[in-house]
This record gives sequence, C-alpha cells and structure tokens, in this order.
Amino acid sequence: MVLRPFMESNLKDESFSFWKKIIFIAIFFTITPIALFSSAVSLVSLSNTKEVKTDSSGLIQIPRSGVSVYASLPSSLPSISGQVLGTDARAHVIKEYLYLYDSPLEPYANLIVENADRYALDFRLTTAIAQKESNLCKRIPEDSHNCWGWGIHSKGTLGFSSYEEAIETVSRGLKEEYIDKGYDTVEEIMAKYTPLSNGSWAYGVTKFMTEME
Repeated sequence: MVLRPFMESNLKDESFSFWKKIIFIAIFFTITPIALFSSAVSLVSLSNTKEVKTDSSGLIQIPRSGVSVYASLPSSLPSISGQVLGTDARAHVIKEYLYLYDSPLEPYANLIVENADRYALDFRLTTAIAQKESNLCKRIPEDSHNCWGWGIHSKGTLGFSSYEEAIETVSRGLKEEYIDKGYDTVEEIMAKYTPLSNGSWAYGVTKFMTEME
C-alpha cells in the first residue's frame, strides 16, 4: 500500500524528464541551422562590399547594409610647405580693432593703412584720433563722415561726401599741416589740434594707439 504511490510518482518524473529532453533536442536542431544560415548570408554580404568605390561625382561611397553614406573627397591632400607668404598685418590689426568697436570704418581698414603709407604717418594714428574724437564715428554730425573733428569752426564742422574722402583728407592734412610743420609727436599735435585740452587728448590717442600694437 505504501510503495505503490511512490513508484507511480517515479514513473511520472521519468516520463516528464524524457519528453523534456526530446523538446530541447528538437529546439536545438531547429534553431541551429537557422543561425548558421544567417551567419553565412552575413559573411557573403560583407565580402561583396569590401571594396570602396568612387563614382563620377567625386564622392566616396561607404558600403553599409541598406544605407548609402557619402563623404566629400578633399580637393588635395594637406601638405606642409616651407614657403612663407608675406602679408601686411597692419590692415588686419586696424580691421580687427574697428570690428571690436563695431565701427562703420571697418570696411576702410586697408584704405586707412594705404593713406598712412602715402603720407608717412603711423598707421594707427588716424584710427586713434577717430576713437578719441567720435568713438570711431558713432558720435558725428549726420551724414558728415567726419570722425576726426576735422575742420571745426564757428559755422560748424567740415563734412565729407564719403569716408574715403574723409580718410584721404585727414591723412593728407596731418602730414602737411602737422608733421611737415614740426608737430611730429602726439603731444605736439594736440597743441595745435585741440589747444584747450589739458593733456587728456594726447593721453587718449596714445592709449588707443597702444591698443593696436
């Protein structure tokens, strides 16, 4: 009476274990061929896309499953050369300074330096005077283009038709009316340019010139 239930239980366990093994074997032999086939297909696909092709448009086609990605070819390979190109950094210095203060004179940086050379002036002088006199043309009579307080008289301030005219006139005037007459330092220019200044004009112009070094 006692052994029969025990034997029946063992038979059930053995039967369940047998069918469990059968199921696992069936799953293994079903999934394994599928996985091997998928791997083989992937390897074949990769072997067919090893070569990078360049089409007629000059683009490199990078192979990738289902996706076409393009990258531009450089026009030439980078190289290091011992050649040094000479450039006049002064115009760049003036341009950067004018850009920093958002001055309408910025497009005329090259012209400022050209006129300084023409009249043998320090290339920073006219820009520094414009900074002192008008905050680089931000405080000038409307449409006067006079950023230098040039030609101030009892009837008003001299006006110019353009910044080009103003730059040329002021540069030439500094040369002919100041430098050529012996006023060849900022302090000496101040004595004639703004005789009532207590020294602040020369201090400011000198400071602005130093900022452009």
